[in-house]
Amino acid sequence: MKTAMGSGKVEHWDVVVDPQRPWWRVELGEVWRYRDLLLLLVRRDLLAVYKQSILGPLWQVLQPLLTSIMFAVIFGFMARMGEPGIPGLLFYMAAVVPWSFFANIINRTGQTLVFNSTLMTKVYYPRIISPISTVLATSVSFFVQLAAYFLFALYYQLTGAFAMRYGADLLLLPVLVLMLTALATGFGLIITSLTTKFRDFTFLVTFGVQLLMFMSPVIFPLSRVPEGGKLRMVIEYNPMTPVIEGFRAILLGMPMDWSSLIFGGACAIGALLAGVLLFQRTERSFADIV
Repeated sequence: MKTAMGSGKVEHWDVVVDPQRPWWRVELGEVWRYRDLLLLLVRRDLLAVYKQSILGPLWQVLQPLLTSIMFAVIFGFMARMGEPGIPGLLFYMAAVVPWSFFANIINRTGQTLVFNSTLMTKVYYPRIISPISTVLATSVSFFVQLAAYFLFALYYQLTGAFAMRYGADLLLLPVLVLMLTALATGFGLIITSLTTKFRDFTFLVTFGVQLLMFMSPVIFPLSRVPEGGKLRMVIEYNPMTPVIEGFRAILLGMPMDWSSLIFGGACAIGALLAGVLLFQRTERSFADIV
C-alpha cells in the first residue's frame, strides 16, 4: 500500500504479485491458465523463423535433407562410415532429424528469456511458458522433418532401392519421441537458467553442442566403435546415444540393445526434473537480470 501526498489517504494496490509458494512446487495449472499466451508465443516463433524468406517453411525439409546428403557423401561414401546395404540418405537422415531437434532446443531455449525480456519485465506470466513455447515451436519442425523422412523412405520402397518392413518396434517410436523431448527440454531449462545470468555461457553451449554431435552416433553407427575401449564407454554414456540408435533401429531395422533405453529414459527423467527445479529456483530473479 502507499499514502497519497498531502491528503493522508491510504491507497491499496489491486494486485500484488508475491512468491508465496515454495520454489520446488511446480504449478502446472498456472501454465494451463496462460495457454492462450503460450499458443501466441508458439505462433510468433514459427512466423519469425521463416518471415520474409523465399522458401519459407520448405527450409524445415531442406535443412535435414542437405545435411544428410553432405554426411552421406563425406562420411558415408568417402569415409565408408555408413551401414552397408542401407541408402546413405536414409541412414543419416534417421539420425539428423532427432539430433537437430535436440540441438535446436538447446540453442534456442538458452536465449528465450532474453528475447522475451520486454514482455517479462512488463507483465506477469509463468516464466516457464517462454522455454515451453520454444520447445513446442521446434516440435512442429521436428514432426515435419520426420514426415519428410517417411516420404523419402516410401520413395526408396516404391523404387525397390531399399525394402523396409516396419514391425511392432514402430510402436516404440512415440516413446523415443517423448524421451527425446524430455531430454532436450530438461537440458534446455538448465541452460536457460544459467545463460540468463551468465551471457557468455551461450557461446560455450553452442560450441559444446557441436562437439557433442561427434560424440554421438550421428555420423557413424555404434557398432563401428570397438567394444571395451574408453571411447565406446564415453559414447554409450551419452544420453543421446540410445535415442539415436533407437530411431535407426525402428526406422531402418538396424540391430540395437533395447535395454539401453532404460538408461536413456532415466537420464531424460532426471534431466527434466533437474531442469524444472533449477528453473523454478532461479526464475524469481529473471526480471532483474534481463
